Amino acid sequence: MAEDTEVDYTLNNPDTLTKYKTAAQISHKVLETVTSWCVEGEKILTLCERGDKLLDEEVGKVYKGKKVSKGIAHPTTVSPSSFVTPYTPLSSDPGDASIVLKQDEVVKIQLGAQIDGFGTIVCDTIIVPSEKNKNGELPGREADLLLATHYANELLLRLMLPHGLLASGTDEEKKRAGAERPTTQSKMTQMLEKVAKSYGCNLVESTTSWLFERNEIEGKKKIVLSPSEGSKGEGIPEVGEVWGVEMGISLGSGKVKTLENRPTLHRRTTITYGLKRPSSRQILSEIVKKFGTFPFSLRQLDDERAAKVGVVECVRSNVVRQYEVIADKDGAPVSRLFSTVAITKNGIIRLTAPPSPDMSKYKTDKKITDEEILKILDQPIARSTGAKSKNKKKKKKPSKKSTEEEEGGSSEEE
Repeated sequence: MAEDTEVDYTLNNPDTLTKYKTAAQISHKVLETVTSWCVEGEKILTLCERGDKLLDEEVGKVYKGKKVSKGIAHPTTVSPSSFVTPYTPLSSDPGDASIVLKQDEVVKIQLGAQIDGFGTIVCDTIIVPSEKNKNGELPGREADLLLATHYANELLLRLMLPHGLLASGTDEEKKRAGAERPTTQSKMTQMLEKVAKSYGCNLVESTTSWLFERNEIEGKKKIVLSPSEGSKGEGIPEVGEVWGVEMGISLGSGKVKTLENRPTLHRRTTITYGLKRPSSRQILSEIVKKFGTFPFSLRQLDDERAAKVGVVECVRSNVVRQYEVIADKDGAPVSRLFSTVAITKNGIIRLTAPPSPDMSKYKTDKKITDEEILKILDQPIARSTGAKSKNKKKKKKPSKKSTEEEEGGSSEEE
């Protein structure tokens, strides 16, 4: 315990960012591989199991021989069409275990790795390959959905930037920019709804981004977009913080409902309670040892059937939280993205992020026309800190530069 108090776990410590980036490389690699496995007829259960096995293998290759905790920050989940929350079925539930992917289905893949408690989670939405999209081209409403999600996500990242952080001009101009009030969460929702509606879509109810900390993916701050009754966000993003940024867009109303599917995704809370059943105590002990406070699937426990029984008291006593299976109320397709970002003095670093889409493949006549939003989208999320080039004057393509900064140029900023 004494060592924990002496170590600086903030982004001020270069080792912290290194661990985040190492975990992020693993998350990206596994996401790419699982995506390649997503074809018609493939069982969701099989994809989740194979994804977790690969995560374990890749995590095992780093920080060998060092006293550093490491593992899965979020189990592999594959959520079909209208599902909003991460979905990971159990082999002992025959109905769910037999669900397979369908052609042209909108599928969300989410997973993550952690090194020394620094978790990096990523989620991407793909369309299951078919004859219609075999060349990568995506027509119709699927294109609208993915474009809306991409641009809404890009706008949210820019709205999260502390005001004045990337301001240029005189000292007085920078001071004025920094003095501006942060964008409120209600304003964020209004602007993001405009993006969604530009493509005939809607924000998913209670789409939530969280402050990340060491061994914690649901910190004291959160941004709640299109909040449901009784829910609200707390706090604003600041320099030195890491956030898990979520974007959810629906082709339906965006309202959600709880499905009857068994909740299989869980996470230990910080609440302590004297569990009465030996089976419950045994399950909790295994959870603490294997996952700490990171999310896990019941299928990752040694005895899946015993876990289904033992976890009941854990959930009832609030020592373990269960994540209900949530879907679009209208049964409409839903798209989700999730990125892990660090906010530094030079802007936002995308630690993990879904792959940048090839816009030329998306066939739609819809587009964003709001000038305020277009102006914000044209802004970078980070200041360039690379070596100065002698040929700097030759670069006369601002649109390309903006795209590069938007889609990953910030990954090297510190």
